[in-house]
Amino acid sequence: MDFSALQAFTTVAREQSFSRAAEALFLTQSAVSKRVAGLEDELRTRLFDRIGRQVRLTEAGEALLPRARRALDEMEAGRQAIADLAGAVGGRLQIATSHHIGLHRLPPVLRAFAGRYPEVELDLHFLDSEDACAAVDRGELELAVVTLPTRPPATVTAEVLWDDPLAFTVAADHRHAAGTAIQPGELAREPAILPAANTFTRRIVTAALRPAGVEPRIALETNYLETIKMMVSVGLGWSVLPRRMLADGDVAAVELAGIRLQRQLGLIRRSGRTLGNAAHAFIEVARAHGDAQDPGNLA
Repeated sequence: MDFSALQAFTTVAREQSFSRAAEALFLTQSAVSKRVAGLEDELRTRLFDRIGRQVRLTEAGEALLPRARRALDEMEAGRQAIADLAGAVGGRLQIATSHHIGLHRLPPVLRAFAGRYPEVELDLHFLDSEDACAAVDRGELELAVVTLPTRPPATVTAEVLWDDPLAFTVAADHRHAAGTAIQPGELAREPAILPAANTFTRRIVTAALRPAGVEPRIALETNYLETIKMMVSVGLGWSVLPRRMLADGDVAAVELAGIRLQRQLGLIRRSGRTLGNAAHAFIEVARAHGDAQDPGNLA
């Protein structure tokens, strides 16, 4: 089977869209469709049902998908192994990160890495932390730099790079801004603007409020922290944001009696997966720019 056809097939399956797959592969939509059609002709079966704008795997597609992914992984591992034999740091390195970390933490890491290892082709994916961890766990990506789960699954290995203290926040002119500590229930009576319930950050907030018997009254949900900050600043509700985002004074911290919040940001990789030279080099550069210098289990 043709490598490019398998790559197109797995990307369409992941994106559930021919147009989004084309964007991810830097191809035209017609080129992606042609590659998938060629694969379907070769196998003499349909791999996707196309109903309007919906794209769903057929039973045959479901059967092929895990095998196609393994074949692509093996091919990439073979290429990387040959490059690694020469000790070269090059080839393609697939990394996922969240939008917030990509904006606020990764730029100096990427600048240093690109300057030191210009032969590496960085394939950077912007995903929610939870989706990035899942992609690494499935073997689709080599590394992720994300908000770390509080209890990582046994199948992935996590390493802390940065501690990220969090703050309950309100608009700068809110009555609780810069005041004395209040009880959790006082803030929880007002509308909350938080990341989605399945996110690692939301789980941290929920776990912190649960002992006080408080359940946030959700008004809006979005996983973009910059958007949350804007909505808090205009008085649409309270939220939880990294304290680093409060420096400009657009929003203010509110101290809740007995509650301190912090999340950790860092590296995720699949346990037991052999990393290539480029991945090891990236980890070294990332550690040099992190708060925590403990190499953990990623060496």
